[in-house]
Formats: sequence, structure tokens, C-alpha cells
Amino acid sequence: MSAVTSEPTSQVTSQVMVDVHGVHKSFGTLEVLRGVDLQVRTGEVTVILGPSGSGKSTLLRTINHLEKVGQGWIAIDGELIGYRRSGGKLYELKEKDVLKQRTGIGFVFQNFNLFPHLTVLENLVEAPVSALRRPRREAEATARRLLARVGLDDKADAYPRQLSGGQQQRVAIARALALEPKVLLFDEPTSALDPELVGEVLDVIKDLARTGTTMIVVTHEIGFAREVADTVVFMDGGVVVEQGPPAAVLDAPRHDRTRAFLSKVL
Repeated sequence: MSAVTSEPTSQVTSQVMVDVHGVHKSFGTLEVLRGVDLQVRTGEVTVILGPSGSGKSTLLRTINHLEKVGQGWIAIDGELIGYRRSGGKLYELKEKDVLKQRTGIGFVFQNFNLFPHLTVLENLVEAPVSALRRPRREAEATARRLLARVGLDDKADAYPRQLSGGQQQRVAIARALALEPKVLLFDEPTSALDPELVGEVLDVIKDLARTGTTMIVVTHEIGFAREVADTVVFMDGGVVVEQGPPAAVLDAPRHDRTRAFLSKVL
């Protein structure tokens, strides 16, 4: 039985794709998330900013249940993630059921996480075939379309080691899209890249935003947040300090902690 005893009772509108409610997460005595609430509507881009150690990456990892929540709950498209509800309590799902849920939640890591022994095409095909039981020919056709979308249709037979960091990250984005996820999570997708490669990755994410992909992006790229985000969230100390449209949060922040952070990064 999970230690989580709260349960969703409010009626969430169909427009809300990601619903984070009262989420706490601790590692030993260190409380990393301290009651986070966040809603992301279908087709919107939410950018999360904040200093190192503020809980941004941990929050992303709870959304697809890479980290278990200690209290609260998370739902995507109205479905609880990682838990089932019974008798007013939440019980953790079996691993196979969690893995099935994760196919609807794309995750792009800062260090690419590509399979080094597989070609670019094979990296994109592996999960749709093994997890979704897609016919290989269909999966390969989809993979080639996605590689063209991220500008890498000529790299299908290359191995990750033969690509630049920016190219590897674009492959990682295409791989996440291959599962046709309901939401895409990005954990500082440009932080491992040389400065001259950042733009090519951000351009791909901007294109996804224009096509209505629901995304949560943890990043330090303030210009990207200003240009692409529907909502900017500032986190510090494991809580959401403030959130709102980019112009409000970035140009007229209400909280001292937000102003102090922005004064260091702008």
C-alpha cells in the first residue's frame, strides 16, 4: 500500500492535460517538493525556471513516476499516474502498468540517453515495436518522418557516437515523439550542449510548440521561455513561488525570490 492517502476529488476539465495536486517528495530527511500544484492545459507550453536544487527536475520525474510521490497525486488526461484509487486511498500500480502509462509521457533528458549500440533509426523504432507492438515497417516509416521533422533524415543509419550533441538531442526528441505521447517533458534539454548547438535544439522545440504539442520544459533559457511559453513557473525551495504569462513573471515578477533569480540570469 502506498503512503499516499489523498485522492483526486475535484472535477478537472477536459482541457487540463497535466494536473499536479499537492505533491510532496523527500529523499531521506531532505524535502525536495513541498506541496506543488500545477496545471497544464492541452496544447500549451509550460516553462519551469528556478535555481539549482529548487525541485524542478524532481517534479518532472514524479510526473512520469520515475520518482514516487510521498503525498498528493498527479493525473494526465484525467488518469492517475502510478497509482489506482480504492476506498479513498491510492495504491501503487504494478511496474508493467506504470510502464504502459509512460508510453504516453515523452521524456527528453539533458544527456540524451540514446542506446549507443543502436543506429539512429533503431533508437526510434525500438519502443514503438516492443512497447506498443507496432509493426516494424510502420514504426520505421514513422521514425523516418520524425527524423525529417527534426532535420536528420540523412542520419538514420548513423550511430549516436557519430553525431554532435545537438544532433543527438534532436534524435532524442524524435524518439520521444515516436510513441505519440500526450505530453512531452524536457529536463534542461540544452544544458549539456556547447553554446553553438543550443539553437538547433530550441528550434525543434519551438516547432513542436507551434504545432500544439503539450510540453513542460525545465530550462535556464530565458529567451526561449519568453518566446515560446504560455505559462512560466518559477520554483524555489520545492514550491511554486509564482506563475503566469511570460510577460508577467519575467518582466514584472511579484516575489522577491523571483526578482533575485532573474537579476542573476538576465
